[in-house]
Amino acid sequence: MARILVPLPDRDFDVTEVAVPWRLLTRAGHEVVFATEHGAVPAGDPLLLTGVLFGQLGAEREAKGFYRELERDIAFQRPLRWEELEVGRFDALLLPGGHAPGMRQYLASEALHRAVSAFWALARPCAAICHGVLVLARARDTHGKSLLHGKRTTCLPKYMERTAYALTAWRLGTYYRTYPAYVEDEVKAALANPSQFVRGPLHLVSKGTSTDDRAAFVLEDGNYLSARWPGDAYLLAKRLMARL
Repeated sequence: MARILVPLPDRDFDVTEVAVPWRLLTRAGHEVVFATEHGAVPAGDPLLLTGVLFGQLGAEREAKGFYRELERDIAFQRPLRWEELEVGRFDALLLPGGHAPGMRQYLASEALHRAVSAFWALARPCAAICHGVLVLARARDTHGKSLLHGKRTTCLPKYMERTAYALTAWRLGTYYRTYPAYVEDEVKAALANPSQFVRGPLHLVSKGTSTDDRAAFVLEDGNYLSARWPGDAYLLAKRLMARL
């Protein structure tokens, strides 16, 4: 079976975007290996477990259950270090997202960008979701171009990021704005042509589930798979498993 690398920040990653793929991949017999900057045991965004605002906007019950199982996983408790990654030992790469402040450690890391660039050069399956697409947008190939230059991709759409911020800013400030620039705008700027960005269908509430993918969206371009938000996590995992 395949070996999948999942880099994470020390804290604040999206619970659904990590726990759902982990559960589906490991149930299918694949090995999921985690890595953090210095080998610290990571932790998901706590507000997604308790409810972001008045108990709402958090992870769904099944995803939270998967996360509690994930916390007991040996691979999760003993992550590798970004600087020590031997990317050739992995069959696939999964880059989850998240929007809380702790994600900046992961999104801006030059060490992680180097490892991701090295893996990308192997032309093996690479999946990214939500803010995780920013890692690929910021990482560079041997010619100094973004890894996404020339690729078709989706990511967290601007309308979703703007709406979440508008609903919560009065209470949580910039919790939903990881950076001043919207994720969609930065990703578009990394592409050879902004038309290579694909927003996907309009959704704010409907999500894909383990048994129903009608509300989910995943874009595939060669060995690269991208998705928009936690509502796409099940479908992204299924599509990645199909590649494996």
